[in-house]
Order: sequence, then structure tokens, then C-alpha cells
Amino acid sequence: MLIDTHIHLDLLPEPKMQIDRAKRHGIGQFLVPGIRPRGWPLLMQTVDTLAGAYAAPGVHPLAAREWDSTVEEQLRSCLNHPKAIAIGEIGLDKQIETPLEYQEIVLRHQLRIAIDCKLPVILHSRRATGRLLQILAEEQVDRVGGIFHAFTGSIETANQAVQLGFALGVGGQATWPEAVRVAEMIRQLPQQWIVLESDAPDQAPHPHRGEINQPAWLCYIHHRLAELRGLSPAETAAITTQNTRRILRLQESLS
Repeated sequence: MLIDTHIHLDLLPEPKMQIDRAKRHGIGQFLVPGIRPRGWPLLMQTVDTLAGAYAAPGVHPLAAREWDSTVEEQLRSCLNHPKAIAIGEIGLDKQIETPLEYQEIVLRHQLRIAIDCKLPVILHSRRATGRLLQILAEEQVDRVGGIFHAFTGSIETANQAVQLGFALGVGGQATWPEAVRVAEMIRQLPQQWIVLESDAPDQAPHPHRGEINQPAWLCYIHHRLAELRGLSPAETAAITTQNTRRILRLQESLS
């Protein structure tokens, strides 16, 4: 069975139909990250009604200006839900208008909540990975670890993330023919720190690039990862699923 560690089921049309199709391709569990506080009710409702779906509520850098004490209380309330198993997606993004200094404040608040609740973290980073890693170290987030979403950095940066307890999410970009540097980095990743993600409805894999991504298309990423690592699809499934369950403290029996 495959596990999709990053999929926005709450943003997809007919999520139950999408899930059913994905399960026919061997994809059985799904982690749904949050973006904005106003989206958390739908997020929690979605995972409540879909077997195999789990939530990672959090405030994305895009919504950093919405953070206040009321939002913090709402987040802590969401994290009391039995299917809330991580906090995400949170991080830093230099390609948006919100000042990085403000993003950092909101990020630190959420990292401290993650440590307090003993939950792993789902990271988002664009053009800010060095600073993000510095903050993770300062906040001692290695106590909970997590997953570095859509990782496309260097192998040196990957090793820094691993030292802080973070697995690296391999997604649709790994399948794009022109992504030669990403492919080479994936070949070098430490095996026990690789997980799969679709990021649906975004980041559709080849040959569906440019289309609305679907959960079932994780199988393209799975097979590409097997090819890059010189493993069979069965071996790749076993490794990535074991890694995901370890990082997210996800039990096989949970549904």
C-alpha cells in the first residue's frame, strides 16, 4: 500500500470518488494539510468522512497575517481531533508579499505548538530553505521531526533536513523530463528518509502536467522513484510506506 503524505482532498471535486479510484491503484492513506484557518472546518469534515484520510491543520505562509490568539485556540482545538496527526503546511515563502519577519513569528508559534502537542510538522519552503533550517534548529524541532514537502533542494540541504528529523517528500516534479537536477538529488537521498506525495490538485506528474492533479496519479511518482533508485515498485512501496508510518507515527490498523 502507498501513502500520500501531501494531498489537498478538501480542494478536490468529489473527494470520495477520487479516493476510491486511488485505492484501486494501491494508495490507501492520505495526509491532508491545511492552508488557512477558515478552511479548517472543511478540512476536518473531509478527513472525518473519508476512510484512510488524516489531517495536518496549520497556517500556510500565505495566511500568516491571519494569525492571532483566537486562531491559535482554533488550531489547538483541531489538533484534539483523533485524525489530526501533524501540523502543516507551515514554513517560509519569499515569493509572497507577506514580510518574511512576520512569517517567521507565525512559524515559530506553530513549531512550539507542535512540540507541545508532540506532533510532526509538514514544511513548506520557497527560496527560504536556509533560514527555515536555521529556525528549525533554534526551536529544537528535531524532537518531533516531520516531512519537508515538495523537496527539490541539494543533497547537502537534504542531509541537513534529515539531521533535524525530516523526511523528504518526492512529488510530481520528479517525473518531469527536464527536472534532471531533481532526479539526481533523489538518487542520492538517504533511503529511510524518502516519502511520496501528490500535492493534488497541484503539481501533476508527467504525462499529465498542466492538468488538475488526481490522487490516483501518485502511482506515476511511485514508479519514477523506483526507476531513479534502481528498485522494484514493490520495494519502493514498502520503503516509503514504512518511512511514512515511522515519521507520522501512523499505525497500519488505523483507517
